[in-house]
Amino acid sequence: MAYEKARVKRSEIDLEALNELSGKIVDAAVEVHRHLGPGLLESVYETCLAKELTERAVKYQRQAEIPICYKGEPLEVKFKVDLLVEDLIVVEIKSVETILPVHEAQVLTYLKLTGCPLGLLFNFNSKLMKDGIRRFRI
Repeated sequence: MAYEKARVKRSEIDLEALNELSGKIVDAAVEVHRHLGPGLLESVYETCLAKELTERAVKYQRQAEIPICYKGEPLEVKFKVDLLVEDLIVVEIKSVETILPVHEAQVLTYLKLTGCPLGLLFNFNSKLMKDGIRRFRI
């Protein structure tokens, strides 16, 4: 499963490659925002961002299901991340008036549960996309 691949030791992570990959994702998000602007549903932005990532030859999974373990026991429930990019970066897409602490907590929890080293939170409802980008590392 993808989430198992994401659980790599931090010492094994190539930070330069991770930054390059996150740069490609950010560039793709900016391109989507440039063409569509703010005010649409998150699902529209997710679809367009996936298209941009495909055009950039970036591997990803949409609505990747991640199993949850509680006290070492797997549960029947799973959670979904909007995009899991190359089994390393969690991308959460929002289209809201303001990013709230709960949105940031969501990304941090996803990082914890997946073991991914980096999370990106995009708010496409920003006038300028650069103001709607948050980056998280744990």
